[in-house]
Amino acid sequence: MSPYRAGRGTCGDAGRRGYWGSQLVRHTIDMQFLTRAFHEPGGLRYHGGAVAYVVLGYALGGYGIFQQSWIINAFATVWLAHAMTIAAYLIHECGHNTVFRANAANARLGRFLNWICGSAYGTYEDIRYKHFRHHVDNDDSVWFEYDPFFRRHPVLTRCVQFLEWFYIPAHELVMHFIMTFTAFIVPNRRAQRLRNVRVILIRGGIFFTVLWFAPRAAMLYAVAYLLMMHLLRFMDSLQHDYGANPTLFVENPPSRFGGRATEQAHTFSNPLSLRYEKANWLTLNFGFHNAHHSRPTLPWYKLPAHHRERFGTDPMQVIPLATQLRIYHKYRVVRVLHEGGEFDDRRKPMAQEYLAAVHAGEVYGGNAVSFLIAF
Repeated sequence: MSPYRAGRGTCGDAGRRGYWGSQLVRHTIDMQFLTRAFHEPGGLRYHGGAVAYVVLGYALGGYGIFQQSWIINAFATVWLAHAMTIAAYLIHECGHNTVFRANAANARLGRFLNWICGSAYGTYEDIRYKHFRHHVDNDDSVWFEYDPFFRRHPVLTRCVQFLEWFYIPAHELVMHFIMTFTAFIVPNRRAQRLRNVRVILIRGGIFFTVLWFAPRAAMLYAVAYLLMMHLLRFMDSLQHDYGANPTLFVENPPSRFGGRATEQAHTFSNPLSLRYEKANWLTLNFGFHNAHHSRPTLPWYKLPAHHRERFGTDPMQVIPLATQLRIYHKYRVVRVLHEGGEFDDRRKPMAQEYLAAVHAGEVYGGNAVSFLIAF
C-alpha cells in the first residue's frame, strides 16, 4: 500500500474515532442530564423502568384484548390490569415527589397516569391532598362515609353484598361511580364541573365506541379494571386499624390518635414476601407500609432496606400473605358493613392488639380506602 493511501486510511480512522467519541460524550451528557432529572440516580433505572412497564403493558395489553385468540385475551387482560395497578402506585410515588426532583414534573407524570388508571374524573391534586391528609392526620380523612350511606340504602347494600359474594368489587364500583361524577356530588369540587364533563365525554366516548365495535374487548377491559380494583383493595385492606373520619375539608381537625407521634402504632406492613423481596415489585413494595410511613419521601425501591433497618425481619411484625388472603376471601361480604360476622360483639382491636387479631384471622378488613379515591 502506498504511503499516500495509508495516510488517507489513518486520517479516516482518526475521523471515525473522533465522530464516535463525540457521540459517546454527547450520549453521556444526555444520560447525566436525564439522571439528574430524577429524584436520585437510581430513579432512572427503577422509576423509569416502572413507567416503561406501564406504557408497554397498557399499550400491548390494550392491543391484546382486541385479538381473536382467547389465550392472548387472557394474558393481555392480566397484563393490562397489572399495568394499571403499577400506574396507580406510581401516582402514589408522584404524590410524594419521589420520582423527579421538580414537583411540577411529578405532577405532570401523575396527571398522565391518572388517565391510565381511569381516575382522571377528579384531579391529581385532589388525590395528593387527600393522601397527605392521611399522613398528617394519621387518619382516614374522608368526605364520604359509606357505612351510614349503605345503612340508609338497604336495597343497594344487599345488591353490593350479593355481587361481592361473587368476587365482583361492587363496593369499589359504588365509590368509582361517585368518582366519575365527583364535581356534581362533592360540593367542594363544584368548580371542576366543566373539566369533569370533558373527562366523562372523552373516556365514556372511547369506551362506548369500543363496546359498539368490539364488545369483547370492552368487556375484557372492564375485567382488567375490576382486577386492578381487587389488587389495590387487597393491599390497602389491613394496613391501618382505624376507619373513616369525615374531616377531609375541615381545617386543623383534632387528632383521634395523636397525629404523627403514634403513626407507627396504627400502621401495619403486608409485604407479599419477606424472603423473596423482589416479589414485592409486583406492587412497587407498597406492602412495606411502616417503612413508607416512617419516611414518606423514600422511593419504593428503597423501602425494603429501610424496613429491615428500622423494623427488622421478624415475620410476626408483618401480616402474612396467606392470612390476608384468607381474611379477604372469608369476610368479603361482611366487610361491606363491617357487621354480620362472628366478631361483631368484640371490642375493636387497635395497635398491637390489631396485629395479633390479624394474625389470628379475626378482623374483617377494610374496603374503599384506595388513595385513588379522593373524597
